[in-house]
Amino acid sequence: MNKETSTDLLVVGAGIVGLAHAAVAADRGLTVRVIDRDHQAVGASIRNFGHCCITAQSGELYELAQASRRQWLRFSELAGFWAATSGAVVVARTDAELAVLRELSASREPGQVTVLDAAATRAKLGPAGTQAGWPELIGGAFLRDDLRVDPRTTVGRIASWLDSLPNAEVSWNTTAAGFTPLPDGGVRVSTSRGDITASRVVVCVGHDLDHLFPEEAAAHRIQRCSLNMALGRMPDGFHLGPAVLTATSMLRYPAFVETAAAGALRDEVSTTAPELLEIGANVMFTQRPDGSLLLGDSHHYHQSAPPFLDESVTETLLEHLEATLGSRPRVIERWQGVYASSEVGPLFQQEVLPQVTAVSVTSGVGMTLSFGLAERTIDSLFA
Repeated sequence: MNKETSTDLLVVGAGIVGLAHAAVAADRGLTVRVIDRDHQAVGASIRNFGHCCITAQSGELYELAQASRRQWLRFSELAGFWAATSGAVVVARTDAELAVLRELSASREPGQVTVLDAAATRAKLGPAGTQAGWPELIGGAFLRDDLRVDPRTTVGRIASWLDSLPNAEVSWNTTAAGFTPLPDGGVRVSTSRGDITASRVVVCVGHDLDHLFPEEAAAHRIQRCSLNMALGRMPDGFHLGPAVLTATSMLRYPAFVETAAAGALRDEVSTTAPELLEIGANVMFTQRPDGSLLLGDSHHYHQSAPPFLDESVTETLLEHLEATLGSRPRVIERWQGVYASSEVGPLFQQEVLPQVTAVSVTSGVGMTLSFGLAERTIDSLFA
């Protein structure tokens, strides 16, 4: 589109939450501009597992996740990015783990959470189910509704698709410097490349909300959660269908945590592998289309995240990944993930100035909730 200085919606932040808001709005015929201070996506949206963990949400988050799932599939067709509907498998090696899975399965509609024996679990994992060792595996569960995307490429694909539309534009290397509500409605946003006037502004900058609206971020007690993650490879021919979760995943995602059986599982892990609880581990992995495995992760909380990765944390994760797979992936990359976290609640959505709404997922499931949250926001702003 021709560059304009006014638009129906200005989105600040071209991560997945911001782009989801832009995509939903543009799909409804609104004019949309997206600005981002970086030259390309480099934040939380590309540093994660690419796992849309639909099934393991509960309450409001579950409703948003299911709405998001529908939109993920719609926009994967429109924007042309890879989205796998192969679900997720939670592998179980103890009775305590199976008890959590059975309880969740009983609470959901038939077929959404299917409890499996060891042989069926290996079969559901795809070819890798027979190639890997999977020691001590006694069963598991298949989570039907979970999705996977490639975090390294998806944000870029959505941004390029938006920029190709006649009613949308994505501007990189453009920083928002100030917001001025106008007396006749709308907002003038000062940027490093000139002013933009918008009827509505949505600020989706994740953990960096404190850079623009520090008082609001402080009131919601937003911190930075930093993660140790790695990219690895297994021997040639190793192919997984679903995402793979383990016992520690059941101690992090709300639908698992809310089961009565979760307490016994936490006690078991605290006895058998306390080092995992000490680093806030979620031992899980997903496979990218090129065959590499996204491996992780740990959780550490700060106002400003130190950039230094503790190798002992990564080694602990790799040891437990090896115990799950039966052999150790060959690590080819390591990095620090960072996302917004808050003990106040999993979502921040607030009108911080007239016609300016800030939206952050403060619970580490931004990919999962992004499109559902965007749909709800756009509904409220452009009713």
